[in-house]
Amino acid sequence: MLARGALAILKEPPLRRFVKPILRALPVAISLKALWDAADRPPYLFGVLHAAERAKREGHPAVSVIEFGVAEGYGLLALQKHAAAVERYTGVKIHVYGFDRGSGLPQGTGDYRDHPDVWKPGDYQMNEPWLRRQLGARSTLTIGDVGATAMTQAFAAPIGFAALDLDFYSSTSAALQILLREDVQLLHRVALYFDDIDAAYNHRFAGALLAIEEFNLDSKRVKIDQWRGVQSGRPFPDADWLRSMYLAHNLAAISQVTLTRSAARMR
Repeated sequence: MLARGALAILKEPPLRRFVKPILRALPVAISLKALWDAADRPPYLFGVLHAAERAKREGHPAVSVIEFGVAEGYGLLALQKHAAAVERYTGVKIHVYGFDRGSGLPQGTGDYRDHPDVWKPGDYQMNEPWLRRQLGARSTLTIGDVGATAMTQAFAAPIGFAALDLDFYSSTSAALQILLREDVQLLHRVALYFDDIDAAYNHRFAGALLAIEEFNLDSKRVKIDQWRGVQSGRPFPDADWLRSMYLAHNLAAISQVTLTRSAARMR
């Protein structure tokens, strides 16, 4: 009880501001770093840890995590680093995948839906040779139009987390179709992080928010919703990135669990 009380005190401002850099520097459990945002790209670490813990709970020995929109590659490298740490912590093998055109943002729709007031074709080009030299055996970088590559890439394990940093409505909409592939397995709840949707220029009639809304209208098997209660118990519940965390609920798989349990009770 004392330890729990002391932890609660450390989460209070201004103490939390001093605790966070200490935890970032110390070799503490990766779950503690994830709780305190004490790592590069906190949503990536949070998403990978969720995926691994969810995979273990569902009986999967491995899980796949994805970044859509690799650009210079720093996010994919962070994802790779977090995957290694979470794998050691949980014992769940983690496969990392990155998707990008390599040549920057595409032409897109050519209208307001792709926010031409903010982005333009050719932004965020990749130095592919340099990036490939930084990637280890656990990571796969796929270059090409996401509308094609997301529908053909093979995955070594069920998908448990995806970060979508594609900027455009059109690209995000194409990437989300991976959740509907019948040949790709999903965890019951796939963590999703949508970069930039908390910026003032966003609205539900364009960008990632429109892509999410249309996906939900079209899909019956999988539904995307904001991650309810994601701020609870966190030292920094006001962190901007928490508002960009969503869950893809695999309704078809969850329904199958119910049917399996019902059949077991009838035996």
